[in-house]
Amino acid sequence: MTTIIDVNQLSVHFPLATSTVKAVDGVDLAVEERETLAIIGESGSGKSVLGTSILGLFPPTCTVSGSITYDGADLLSLSDKELQSVRGLKIAWVPQNPASALNPSMRVGEQIGEPLGRHTEWGRERIHLKVLDLLYKFRVLPPEERFSAYPHSFSGGMLQRALVAMGVSALPEVIIADEPTKGIDVINKGSISAVFRTVRDQGITLIIITHDLSFAHDLADRIVVMYNGRIIEIAESSRFFTRPLHPYSAGLLHSLPENGLIPIPGKTQDLDEHDTGCKFRFRCTDVTQRCCNEPPLIRHESGTLVRCWNYD
Repeated sequence: MTTIIDVNQLSVHFPLATSTVKAVDGVDLAVEERETLAIIGESGSGKSVLGTSILGLFPPTCTVSGSITYDGADLLSLSDKELQSVRGLKIAWVPQNPASALNPSMRVGEQIGEPLGRHTEWGRERIHLKVLDLLYKFRVLPPEERFSAYPHSFSGGMLQRALVAMGVSALPEVIIADEPTKGIDVINKGSISAVFRTVRDQGITLIIITHDLSFAHDLADRIVVMYNGRIIEIAESSRFFTRPLHPYSAGLLHSLPENGLIPIPGKTQDLDEHDTGCKFRFRCTDVTQRCCNEPPLIRHESGTLVRCWNYD
């Protein structure tokens, strides 16, 4: 497969008065063209910061190093004006919390058509027809009525589908979706899965950031596990859900209802910025003296990459 986005030694750090928060810390990740990649992990693991980094969306207080290569260019070296030609047109973002992502004073159809108005020379009538087609395709029905409606009249599932319609409107090559099933009930979650399968079938590369392991299982080709700013496992989805290698990955699966709701002991540590050990060692039942030094990503015989001395 062809790599479409190549993240190399990406670090995004937030300096505080007495310490530094390493939200993303030395991440390497190759995203393949037309694949669906799910990035999973607990809150605070760095998933969303990694996703927004690809779009060059950084708070002014953070420090950034490394590179993110797309279409032959390092996105981190582009000016904001140059990034505007990438965001929405080439790489689209579907934010979490659809209720706050849309402008409450603007008709939904006009918001869905905004990327087309910004990135194409289409006239209003052509954009209108395209948006109606997207609303129909993603079952935001009836399209004409929903085009003219405001966000407050939509259900959570319908708002999420409308956001996906906005994301695909300009036919991007990559869509990054941040927690697309957050706050969605079980019935509507099925419709969201169907929407993303439709997007995937169009040949669009999907990066899905999620806590929802069943959603990731349903859609993803590969699973990326993050913990405390680091990638600790990258595996084919089918293998990950049958034989996770990292103790943290196994803990995530054991915490599922169907596996007994067994929690991972302890909580994520706020580590000293000079700490050089495995970031999971304070919660790990397999910890040894060797874990005082952090392992690299080790290639297991199965092809899985795992950051654990158990596989060295």
